[in-house]
Amino acid sequence: MNSKLSWAQRIICLALPCLASDELKDSSGLSHYRENIHRLTIFAVNMDLLPRLLLLLLPLFSLFDSSSQSPVSISVSPIVLANSGDTLRIRWTGVDSPSDLDWLGIYSPPDSPDDLFIGYVFLSSDPAYRTSGSGSISLPLPNLRANYSFRVFRWSKSEIDPKKLDHDHNPIPGTRHHLATSEPVGFLAERRPEQVHLSFTDRDDEMRVMFVTGDKEERLVRFGKSERKLQFSVKSSVDRYEREDMCDSPANETSGWRDPGWIHSAVMKGLKKGVRYFYQVGSDSGGWSPIYRFTSRVDSDEVFAFLFGDMGTATPYTTFSRTQGESISTMKWILRDLEALGPSKPSFVSHIGDISYARGYSWLWDHFFTQIEPVAAYVPYHVCIGNHEYDWPAQPWKPDWAQTIYGKDGGGECGVPYSLRFSMPGNSSEPTGSRAPATRNLYYSFDVGPVHFVYMSTETNFLPGSAQYDFLKNDLESVDRERTPFVVMQGHRPMYTTSYESRDAPIRAKMLEHLEPLFIENRVTLALWGHVHRYERFCPLRNFTCSATEGYPVHVVIGMAGQDWQPLWQPRSDHLADPVYPQPARSLYRGGEFGYTRLFASREKLTLSYVGNHDGKVHDKVEILASGLVVSSRIDGTEGLQKAGAAESSFSWFMKGASVLILGAFMGYILGYVSRAQREGTMRWRWTPVKNDDV
Repeated sequence: MNSKLSWAQRIICLALPCLASDELKDSSGLSHYRENIHRLTIFAVNMDLLPRLLLLLLPLFSLFDSSSQSPVSISVSPIVLANSGDTLRIRWTGVDSPSDLDWLGIYSPPDSPDDLFIGYVFLSSDPAYRTSGSGSISLPLPNLRANYSFRVFRWSKSEIDPKKLDHDHNPIPGTRHHLATSEPVGFLAERRPEQVHLSFTDRDDEMRVMFVTGDKEERLVRFGKSERKLQFSVKSSVDRYEREDMCDSPANETSGWRDPGWIHSAVMKGLKKGVRYFYQVGSDSGGWSPIYRFTSRVDSDEVFAFLFGDMGTATPYTTFSRTQGESISTMKWILRDLEALGPSKPSFVSHIGDISYARGYSWLWDHFFTQIEPVAAYVPYHVCIGNHEYDWPAQPWKPDWAQTIYGKDGGGECGVPYSLRFSMPGNSSEPTGSRAPATRNLYYSFDVGPVHFVYMSTETNFLPGSAQYDFLKNDLESVDRERTPFVVMQGHRPMYTTSYESRDAPIRAKMLEHLEPLFIENRVTLALWGHVHRYERFCPLRNFTCSATEGYPVHVVIGMAGQDWQPLWQPRSDHLADPVYPQPARSLYRGGEFGYTRLFASREKLTLSYVGNHDGKVHDKVEILASGLVVSSRIDGTEGLQKAGAAESSFSWFMKGASVLILGAFMGYILGYVSRAQREGTMRWRWTPVKNDDV
């Protein structure tokens, strides 16, 4: 009997190689395999071995039972999206032995290699996945002017490569085990213009509008006083930048570069003052945008503005660079305020540096403009340059004292996307010293109501003898204080801060030496800064000394709009490692909460209020009279907030009915961006920002 069993085992072993053979991939191979099994079965019957043979072959037959194995698959709905920011539903099924490290890669264009995804989501972001091997997520996607595809991968802890890390030192998922790929997903063939945003020009009777399309064909701006009659039109100019224009990695590498589209710019001229206009952009052949509205500038005794720095953008997935989820809340509350303000009162936004935090990953610019469009298409959106738009190792201006200040913060963009995607008043520019076009939008100014607003660049030369210094000196000296009794100065890196930002000490010293005298001599009312991701308000200062009567500038750091890394406050000089951070007398209010500021000024008084994102209420404010007298009130707790609402009569209407005034159109985008894909998937594995010195 033993010899018979030995012969049977040998015959079975002859059949086993067929299981791994490529022959089984076609019908003839499968037929051959079944024939061998048939012969083997007859042999077993003749030798009374059938029961044992069945036990041995049962697992093998299951491999060819279509009902016992379902391949991994991905489905997407819809397969054609109408507008940038629309939500896509992605479903996957059939993953055996689900793991918490299995992940979904997002690709654009669809033929990108596996390791060139633009982002990823862990499949376990859907709790059902762990038990079923199936799940789904919803992702709002910007129009990248190329199709998307999605791929499922298996990844294990043993395959983590410590050399492949993202911006926060989290491991980049591995692509060795590719399980499935979706069909391509795209946008309508008639792709309407996207990323619409307004800005002032040098003339009061003009308004600029910029937008992005997938081609350079002619586009128009139609506008008029009635939504039903857009009787005026103007052609847009078109511009573009290429991968070769980028100065360093990752911006000039395949990993970071994506087609930026064609950037259009047009100026609506001959506007009547203080009139509500309607407009849309596009063409009959390429599609038209929705109809937007704005209120033209007006000779007024008051001004409203929303000001912040360091906001960035949110993504519904994890990517190579840290993104800013709190930027959603900042936009949400500003939308609330704009709705309360109403269309009859013109206002604008001021974003003072560190705009999108793309850092060379170009698709993050598309996310940013899609996110701000519900605001920026209705009110002018003004910017100044920050380190994350510009700095790169070979930048032209890097004096010896600044070697530790200007590094690789721009991700190799060297100011190019910033320069072409925005168009601010004036004609300031500096050559890059490379193929890249000159860096624009560096310093400029404009008047709105009783306030003269000035923007500067802390990333390019501001010392005496530079073009920027000459501009600032001439501009401040020429302000008509009868017409604009208040002057608001804005730049990215702060002149004053009590955060422990030792790297920037040399630039602060140069600003104090050369710029503070200009501010003092020309009675600058308010100096607003970003870079430090907190809110901090100082007393009226001159050389670290407070004065309530001399009319010195009030410095306020407002870099708390979205970036999540918060610097430490400066410790005691004799106990640098001691976690005690005393607040100097010159620092009147410090807050670590995300938020923004809003400015209201009449001819008699300017009020700057700090609004927190967690409740949309005022947490601090300062009032400055036209005479230069400063009246400050620190606001804490519910009672303080109620008092602020009563005292700040000019803004009291902002808070009435605030909870019901969020714009519905934007909520879809917001809900998508706080989807479980980011909240659960990444947080479950504690893919968290590293608290480093990246500002």
